[in-house]
Amino acid sequence: MAKIFRVSVRAGMTRVVEPLARSLLRAGVSPNTVTVAGTVGVLVGAIGFGARGQFIPGLIIVTLSALTDMLDGTMARLRGGTSRFGAFLDSSMDRIADSAIFGAVAYWLATQDDRLGLVAALICLAAGQVVSYVKARAEGLGMTCNVGIAERPERLITVGVGGLLSAVGLDWGLSAVLWILAVLSVITVGQRVAHVHGQARDAKVSVDA
Repeated sequence: MAKIFRVSVRAGMTRVVEPLARSLLRAGVSPNTVTVAGTVGVLVGAIGFGARGQFIPGLIIVTLSALTDMLDGTMARLRGGTSRFGAFLDSSMDRIADSAIFGAVAYWLATQDDRLGLVAALICLAAGQVVSYVKARAEGLGMTCNVGIAERPERLITVGVGGLLSAVGLDWGLSAVLWILAVLSVITVGQRVAHVHGQARDAKVSVDA
């Protein structure tokens, strides 16, 4: 259900950003430039604001910057498809952006002496990177790995909700949400490993047969 909703939202947003994508292409702007610009925006929002506990402006900047992930994809599609380097750059910038977001949250919690929240943020940071790595490694081996209860969009939305709760005065909200996300992220790692294991086992059975 979540994936169906996400696909529907993405399709609607694509229709909105397509005119902008065409304009940027006519102006000579490349999808890779937009990818890097979006990541820089996330760094500004996360490190410049989120790390100081200014979650509302941080969330606004990070959200607007994250939308470039859809914009650069639309631009690439209009140009005839994503290049191999473009796909590599996009994935690399996503990892940098995710690290900045959770690193900034961890830093803020450390300054507030919230040790439990800090531990949860670090688990989210590490598990999120593993979730992405497992998928990339599986695809590099010729398998699929599009499964998991807490994929990248869910992780970013969840930490955003935690930031909003903290911004409106519910100081416990961020830590609570991070612990929920930490558990879901670890479960997602297990789901992906199990999924890849099943494919590898089926492939071995087919070869042996």
